[in-house]
Amino acid sequence: MVNILFCGNAGVFDGMLTCALSILKRTASGEPFRFFAFTMDLSDLRKDFVPLSEAQANVFRGAIARYNPENTLEVIDVGDLYRQYFAGCPNEGAYCSPYTLIRLFADLVPEIPDKLLYLDADILFNRDVHLLYDVDVSAVEYAACPDHYGKYLIHPRYINAGVLLFNMKKARETGLFEKARGWIRKKKLVFADQSALIRSTTKKKVLPQRFNDQKFLHKHTVVRHFSKRLFYLPYPHTENIKQWQIEKVHKVFRYHAFDDIYEDYQTIKSDCEVKNHA
Repeated sequence: MVNILFCGNAGVFDGMLTCALSILKRTASGEPFRFFAFTMDLSDLRKDFVPLSEAQANVFRGAIARYNPENTLEVIDVGDLYRQYFAGCPNEGAYCSPYTLIRLFADLVPEIPDKLLYLDADILFNRDVHLLYDVDVSAVEYAACPDHYGKYLIHPRYINAGVLLFNMKKARETGLFEKARGWIRKKKLVFADQSALIRSTTKKKVLPQRFNDQKFLHKHTVVRHFSKRLFYLPYPHTENIKQWQIEKVHKVFRYHAFDDIYEDYQTIKSDCEVKNHA
C-alpha cells in the first residue's frame, strides 16, 4: 500500500484531486492507495481559510475509486493541534498560509503509518510513483530533492519541502517534528515549515531533481512541482501557475503531457456540476 499525505483547505482541493489522478494514471501496480488530508477551519483569520468540505471529500473518494475500489481517503481535522501549538506564533503569517505548517503534526496523528509520502497540492506525477515511493529511507528521517533556486542561492543540498518521503518511525525516534514545531513557535523563519524541518534534521537523503522538478518537465521527470518560478522573457518576472489552471499550463508552459489527466479531471468536475444543478 502507498500512503500519501496532502495538507490544505478547500481552496487547494483541485490541486489535491489532479495530483491524485496523476499518481493513479501514471502508476502501473494495482495495489490500493491510502490518501490522508490534513485540514482545519481558520476562517477567524481569513474568511477563505475553510476546511475541505464533506462534498469535496466525497468527490475525491469517488474519483480514486474509479481506479481501485480499495483506494481510500481519510480527512483529518488538525484544528485543535494547530490551536495548541501554533496559534499566534511568529510564523502564523507564513509565506503561503498557515496550512503549510500542519504537516508538522504528522507524528501526533495515530493513523499515520511508518512510511509516508507528503506532497504539496501543486504537483503532478509524470511517471510511476513507485520510482519515488520505493526509495530506501530506512536509515534516514526523510528523502527530498534540492530546491531549484536554493541550491544555487543558499546551499547545494538545501532541500525543497514540497515532496518529502518520510520514515515516520525514525522521525518519531529523533524528534524531527517536535523540534520543528519548537522552531515554528519561537522564531520567525524565512520559509517557515521548510526552514524548521531543515534546522531539525538529523539525517536525510538527497534525491535527484527529477523527483521534484520545480522548473522544467523532461521525459525523465517523475514529479513536476508547479511552484512559483522565474521567467526571463519578455522581462525578468515570477509567475505562480498551478496545474489546475489548464489554459495557462498549455499557453505558458506548452505542456500537453498531462492532457489525459486533465480529461479525467474535467469529466469529474462536469459530473459534479450536473449533480449540483439536478
